[in-house]
Amino acid sequence: MSTVVVVRKGSEAVIGADTLAKFGSMNERPEYVENHSKLVRAGSGWIGVVGHASLPLVLEHYLARLDRPPKLGSVQQIFAFSLELHDALKEDYHLLTDEEDDEAPPFESSQLDCLVANGGGLFGLYRMRSVHRYTRFYAIGSGGDFALGAMRAVYDQLDDPAAIARAGLEAAADFDDSTGGPFEVQRLTLR
Repeated sequence: MSTVVVVRKGSEAVIGADTLAKFGSMNERPEYVENHSKLVRAGSGWIGVVGHASLPLVLEHYLARLDRPPKLGSVQQIFAFSLELHDALKEDYHLLTDEEDDEAPPFESSQLDCLVANGGGLFGLYRMRSVHRYTRFYAIGSGGDFALGAMRAVYDQLDDPAAIARAGLEAAADFDDSTGGPFEVQRLTLR
């Protein structure tokens, strides 16, 4: 898996991710894998993806096919984007929508969990197409719980959102064997 974080402080925001990939029990560090980024450019913002290594490739390919970048500045805009993306994931990218849970999910899964950061704010888009808007920070992925705890501990003490994000990513890398540096952090200005 991976760890992706978003942090907002004043009119600045960042999105960050680790760069470690896993192939079974083998670590694929960024010095050996050129296309290691889990952050995908979406217009003037970014989408950070956790899960299968093919997801950033699929998302980049899908976004490149669009006539114009999607509008991702509100919960409703991201939800509308997720509906169109889900159709493309099934039709064009051969997505298997079955979940492995014992309970049947209420909707087909997009198998995609991601965080979105752009001028409109910080958002989470999840596999059943739920969308959450975050006011301060959030983290997802296998190291997400560690990152959340670390960012909570330093949020009120640090002014730089990138420093807060790095604290979260460093904690995730210390305790989660599927998270590793170096870390990629992108900075944005909020509207």
